[in-house]
Amino acid sequence: MSNEIEIGRGKRARRVYTFDEIGIVPTRRTRDPELVSTAWSIDAFQFEIPVLGAPMDSVMSPEQAIQLGRLGGLGVLNLEGLWTRHENPEPLLAELATITDEVTAVKRMRELYAAPIKPELIRDRLGQIRDAGVTVAGALSPHRTAEFTDTVVKAGVDLFVIRGNTVSAEHVAEEGRTPLNLKQFIYELDVPVIVGGAATYQSALHLMRTGAAGVLVGFGGGASSSTRVTLGIRAPMASAIADVAGARSDYLDESGGRYVHVIADGGLGTSGDLIKAVACGADAVMLGGALAKASDAPGLGWHWGQEAHHEDLPRGRRVQVGSVAPLAEIVNGPSHIADGSSNLVGALRRAMATTGYSELKEFQRVGIVYAER
Repeated sequence: MSNEIEIGRGKRARRVYTFDEIGIVPTRRTRDPELVSTAWSIDAFQFEIPVLGAPMDSVMSPEQAIQLGRLGGLGVLNLEGLWTRHENPEPLLAELATITDEVTAVKRMRELYAAPIKPELIRDRLGQIRDAGVTVAGALSPHRTAEFTDTVVKAGVDLFVIRGNTVSAEHVAEEGRTPLNLKQFIYELDVPVIVGGAATYQSALHLMRTGAAGVLVGFGGGASSSTRVTLGIRAPMASAIADVAGARSDYLDESGGRYVHVIADGGLGTSGDLIKAVACGADAVMLGGALAKASDAPGLGWHWGQEAHHEDLPRGRRVQVGSVAPLAEIVNGPSHIADGSSNLVGALRRAMATTGYSELKEFQRVGIVYAER
């Protein structure tokens, strides 16, 4: 049966699904949460929990990346943010937290982000994370990747993330500007690369063929993003993840056994969203707003992405998310509130136990129901 609908005589649209429209269903077996493993690995790196901290200044500082690493996850540092432009960004983050007027905030953010990226700060920030003994990950946008790759690799990064609203294997650049050749770049780089976002089967398959170790799924769906309003682009995450997971399966056959990890990125506000992302086929999730709510987050109760201060077309908002609990409680609990904003991994464990699954890969086979709202 076709899942296309007619929106007018000259146009048809594909029916897709959000997390709010689906749910997981129990099986005939249950188990104790203590018997459940949330461990996963990418390349040679092992993690106890499938949580990556998004490379956003309101979410990950070097200290928060270290703390998330010690909690069993992976913190990804934004290598184009305030931490690599300013020697001491903490007073600047505190200043931003005092500005409530949005126009004033965007103006000030543009001033702060206009400072040049300093290679020595990239080196020092990544070195700080490395010295703490956790896995080191840093992110650049596609148009900055070629410029700073050598600096990042020499700093000893373990995992390299190329993250944008939309990253394609084929990018057409203006005359005189050389586009990033992802396949050549990844082939020549001696570091595993995670790249995205992608939201369709075909775009994900192309990214997998570049040699990426992982593909980020989603764009424009996070708490601070207004891509849907400004550009009209939307990718409901339940369908996007399922599509990219389908590309992963087909690429596994095509490549003769090479497994590319699917990482959900965007629109994951609660523990229920995290659980449904894995159920749809994600190996792990990248969290932004959910971790920006930590009382020790660098955004101090505010959350924003790179798009919020874009010089030509802002496609994001600086949103006040408040402070729920320390990072450790948000990730691993115990929770003191019942709205799905803390003990995210504990909720995942319980969902897996309730549906009878002991490992994340098994849980990707859980039954899903659709309930029209």
